[in-house]
Amino acid sequence: MNPMLRRSNALLLPALLSVLAGCDASNPERAGAQEELHCREAHRFMVEDVDMAAVTEPDTIDDWRTDQVVPGCRVTAAGLTPNTPGTEAQLFYDKVRAAGWTRTPDPQDAPNESSLRFRKDGSDCLFNFYVVGMLGTEAEGIVSDARVPDAQLDRYYVLAMCMPAMEAAPRG
Repeated sequence: MNPMLRRSNALLLPALLSVLAGCDASNPERAGAQEELHCREAHRFMVEDVDMAAVTEPDTIDDWRTDQVVPGCRVTAAGLTPNTPGTEAQLFYDKVRAAGWTRTPDPQDAPNESSLRFRKDGSDCLFNFYVVGMLGTEAEGIVSDARVPDAQLDRYYVLAMCMPAMEAAPRG
């Protein structure tokens, strides 16, 4: 085998194994990026409490609630369920609330589209529940590969976009 290819595989394998184990190599606990700290609890929750595969990455969030563009992060996650999408979305948000997340003041989110904004530990996260891979990102591909459905289970996704907790901009 080509020595460069062997070295690349040696570097890639630990990252891939950590993702498959439910703990991404870019886990905010190990990353130094300040922005990714706002995804720490969302990442932990989805991996440990909901048994999803998750990838955390830095992001810039155009937040219509605060009328600001802020540095933040996103968690892309995939899970498996025997439930219908509507039932699983309800169960997911029930688990979010049970884990101590509360709705942000004046959330300005899209509940009819399964997007709800929650606050915990100084971070605001907009959780987006969806069932068909639609982002086309590398992170979505990684979590899809880590959660492959069988005949009794269907895959679902959650994209959480997190940023520092802030008050909503005045309306009108």
